[in-house]
Amino acid sequence: MKKFDVVFIGSGHANWHAAVELQRAGKKVAIVEKDLIAGTCTNYGCNAKILLDGAADLIHQANAYEGFGIKGNLQIDWKELMAYKKATINPIHLLLEQQFKAVGIEIFNGTARFLDAHSISVGENRISATDFIIGTGQKPNRLPVEGNEFLHDSRDFLDLSELPKHMTFIGAGIVSLEFAMLVKTAGAEVTVIEFAAGALRGFNQKYVDSLLQQMEKMGIKIHFNEAVQKIQQNETNGLSVVTASGLEVKTNYIVDATGRIPNIDELDLKAAGVEFNRGGIIVDNHLQTNISHIYASGDVIDKKIPRLTPTATFESNYLAKLLLGETSEAIEYPAIASVVFTLPRIAQVGISELEIKEKEDQYLIKTIPYGSRLRFQTKNEPEAEATLIFDQDSYLVGASVYGDEAPELINFLAIIIGQKLTQSELNKQIFAFPSQTIGLLSMLTPYLRKFK
Repeated sequence: MKKFDVVFIGSGHANWHAAVELQRAGKKVAIVEKDLIAGTCTNYGCNAKILLDGAADLIHQANAYEGFGIKGNLQIDWKELMAYKKATINPIHLLLEQQFKAVGIEIFNGTARFLDAHSISVGENRISATDFIIGTGQKPNRLPVEGNEFLHDSRDFLDLSELPKHMTFIGAGIVSLEFAMLVKTAGAEVTVIEFAAGALRGFNQKYVDSLLQQMEKMGIKIHFNEAVQKIQQNETNGLSVVTASGLEVKTNYIVDATGRIPNIDELDLKAAGVEFNRGGIIVDNHLQTNISHIYASGDVIDKKIPRLTPTATFESNYLAKLLLGETSEAIEYPAIASVVFTLPRIAQVGISELEIKEKEDQYLIKTIPYGSRLRFQTKNEPEAEATLIFDQDSYLVGASVYGDEAPELINFLAIIIGQKLTQSELNKQIFAFPSQTIGLLSMLTPYLRKFK
């Protein structure tokens, strides 16, 4: 049996940052990975998505200048775009694997299964460790309906060699809306089917409504309150999505974007005595399971905070410090910024309007229509807007943004929230002009606390 100080199950962002740090600090470290090194985000998630999105975003921004100086139509060549994505993304896991091995980490390719609380099997290998960290993430949910063998997940979509004529997305969450707008811009006909009455639950619904109007303006058909009943082949050799109400959508390709579930079914957690539920592995505020030497990190955890790559990285870095004895404090999350990479973007950070609905009298909520007021600093997007939430001490505690530059703006606002910056502190800085950041800042500071 091979023995290690720390064994990481999974090699995504939830694990590899800590693995490298611990190995460099002198620990004997192993990583177990049954798929590509570096996990979902790196290989078939956010990185791949944003490369494809870049072309659609460029067209979206160019369209804003139609009649204002830009003529002619830009078009996406899907095959060329996908080739670019593959050329950029495919080598990354190999480069990271080389880096892991270069620092001395031993890698086991295969499925990890707990034999007991102190050892696992990976194929023919038996491995024990002083500490285990589980970072196996989540996997796509599969809709339990007749004909679900015709459904594709996000990984399939991000490797799609040819663009189908018509695509249907089941679900109206982040993945579905991002992909729907991408392929519509690329030339496909698109339908979205959602069981619930609305989309993007948890995000600023005013901005979600604006986004849905934009999608419909593009020609995307959206059906709410529709429960998918079955998928079947139709008379044209295509597919049909049939709902309980009788709606039938004829299509060529269907993406099941109904959510993700914890990737834990092959771990045999019961053999180790680790507690879990439908939401994932149960941990305390030190990311420790009920078994003191077994920890969990990233999306596999049962948690309420956003399941994002930066969150997983934050947890991984925390665990490195914890296991090296550099901290004994509980993990403390900052305000977490999140973005929906639609066209335009929606972003948010900190406290939301939904969270303070019952206590709005304790906060100041300001709507900043920066797109219409700062035409020379934006890219002709008069609809761009920010909603800012201040507490009773006039500190910024929450924000949501609707606009093309929302990802950059929300990161700047996250710093203001996290550092509790005041007018006087921001006024000590000289920012680049003209820019959306300084424009929004000029509208924000009058409401901000002057001094600490």
